[in-house]
Amino acid sequence: MKVADRAVNGVIALGCGVILAIAFYMEYQMGLEPCPLCLMQRVMFAAAGLLCLLAFLHNPAATGQRLYAALVLLFALGGAALASRQLWLQSLPAEEVPACGPGIYFMLERFPFTEVLQSMIMGTGDCAEVQWTLFSISIPGWALIGFIGLALLALAQMLRKRDLNPWLKT
Repeated sequence: MKVADRAVNGVIALGCGVILAIAFYMEYQMGLEPCPLCLMQRVMFAAAGLLCLLAFLHNPAATGQRLYAALVLLFALGGAALASRQLWLQSLPAEEVPACGPGIYFMLERFPFTEVLQSMIMGTGDCAEVQWTLFSISIPGWALIGFIGLALLALAQMLRKRDLNPWLKT
């Protein structure tokens, strides 16, 4: 059933593209400045989407599909961890929120990449600000929902039974 794998990969790639398009719309049309954790979550969605696009185009056999799904699962779990961290930062009382750091573009120009990466993963005070909600769920809450859905789809693809050799049917 390579058609089903290919379709799922195509839908996931398209879904990740839509999520990224919404993020860019929110940044450039709505004026919402992404924090370091938001940018890292975008990277996770982009990586998962690109892997699924590659799997869609490659359309490998069962072992290859499982490998692609495992990699997508890793990115989904990493993204879920980042979104959870941001939700935790947003839940802190104001006096416990970490200090705001310099902007990401300033840091990229002046600091070593390892410091920038650590700041992006740990988050700053900017990450604790709730800029937008839908149904009382903030942006990282929606991202967490997306990452959980992505992880479940990847897990389903990994565990799905496949005909390893359709030519051996009797």
